[in-house]
Amino acid sequence: MADKTTTVSPPQTTHSPPLLLQDRVAIVTGGSRGIGKAISLHLASLGAKLVVNYNSNSTQADLVVSEINSKSQSQSQSAISVKADVSDPNQVKYLFDAAESAFDSPVHVLVNAAGVTDASYSSISSSSIEEFDKIFSVNTRGAYLCCKEAANHLKQGGGGRIICITTSLVGALKPGYGAYTASKAAVEAMVKILAKELKGTKITANCVAPGPIATDLFFEGKTEEMINKLIDQIPLGRLGKPDDVAPLVGFLASDAGEWVNGQIVRVNGGFV
Repeated sequence: MADKTTTVSPPQTTHSPPLLLQDRVAIVTGGSRGIGKAISLHLASLGAKLVVNYNSNSTQADLVVSEINSKSQSQSQSAISVKADVSDPNQVKYLFDAAESAFDSPVHVLVNAAGVTDASYSSISSSSIEEFDKIFSVNTRGAYLCCKEAANHLKQGGGGRIICITTSLVGALKPGYGAYTASKAAVEAMVKILAKELKGTKITANCVAPGPIATDLFFEGKTEEMINKLIDQIPLGRLGKPDDVAPLVGFLASDAGEWVNGQIVRVNGGFV
């Protein structure tokens, strides 16, 4: 009988498709905790080089940076932490300069997630001017300064993204959140105008407006009764998680999200 011969094909080389944000530089303010942390980790998983901004807790920021760098396939560092108070124009400028210097690249993406709230949940009539000023200093002035710097420094011609984290409370208008809601409503108006002012640059500007999300900022000062009342208003019957928000930010930061511009995108499980 004739010998049977077997033909063996050479192994095929497979190449992974490039990641959506491969080597693009992203700054995430307030990027060391809560929603900002989830966004930092998600953008890094899409290939972005991350600048994790913080103002007070370097330990938390360094842990996020270590996690990103430990998972990175790159030979060089993929993330750094930078301390900066977003309400200070000089420190915001330093934040962008540090990002460009660290990665020898223009910044492509700004995600402004830094924010504070008033954990007393006072009515407007009984609230303090000190808390009002603090909230507007970080939430509104901080967003303004970061957007201003981004508008002047982000890469033009494609891939430039400005994404501000606001709140679905602007739609819900709940008592006890007057100053906080007003501070974020101002940001939403500003970002819509900014998107039009950036005509010709191919830089987009949008807001992502989460509903109740289980973070330290959300739980601060709330009773169990307050939390349960909010959950009851969500058709999906649960609080959101930071990981419910991060993928939306990743989409808006990618090329696929370019046609979404000047919008307020609510991510709240049907809360509003």
